[in-house]
Amino acid sequence: MSNIAHKIGPLAKCVLQNSRLNLWSTLTQYRFYPRPTSFPDYFQNPIFRKEDQAKLIENNELARIAAVPVKPPASYETSSVYHDPLVSKLINHVMKMGNKKLARNLVEKSFENIKRIQIERYHLASTPEEKAKIILDPKDILYKAIENSKPLLQLLPIKRGGITYQVPGPITDKRSLFLAIKWLLEATNDKERTVHFPEQFAWELLDAANNTGKVVKRKQDLHRQCEANRAYAHYRWQ
Repeated sequence: MSNIAHKIGPLAKCVLQNSRLNLWSTLTQYRFYPRPTSFPDYFQNPIFRKEDQAKLIENNELARIAAVPVKPPASYETSSVYHDPLVSKLINHVMKMGNKKLARNLVEKSFENIKRIQIERYHLASTPEEKAKIILDPKDILYKAIENSKPLLQLLPIKRGGITYQVPGPITDKRSLFLAIKWLLEATNDKERTVHFPEQFAWELLDAANNTGKVVKRKQDLHRQCEANRAYAHYRWQ
């Protein structure tokens, strides 16, 4: 421990002497930058989420790391209540040719259409039970639609003996989220020219949130194909 403290400097050495084991883990955590960073290893990653800051205050650990140097946050790391990482990722997928302002306006108009449709359904509902089932928050509908659209398996092309087999296998969360957003946008773009993007995208999100629509059917077809090709699953290890 003394050799490590000598390498990372006197400031970190002072912190290490008065800290717990979990603080050492926070000091040595890394953010994987696309390029080599100029910050030493004892610089802490920024704690920008309100929930994480509240936990530090509850555990009385905020004063312990007050003197620890912190790396600057990335452009997408913010504590704003209006920031949503899933909405930001969706806007980046909608964006074309770097026109992010247009993509943001399209997503916001889609949320407005969802809000209007759901409010109209809410007022047309006759019983309190039906009104309670209607989701009015567009972001909640987005999260539910993405969750219903995420596949659980994927088909991997593996070549054996000159023949390419579609082998079913597990899928990562990152890949599953990417496919869900991609399928939603492809289903939205597969529309008539007279229908605008915000209107079609709003209906696609509502259908996916209700576990219906083209995207959910595409996910179910993929699962059925994976089930049909389960005899080729052993090719993943050969």
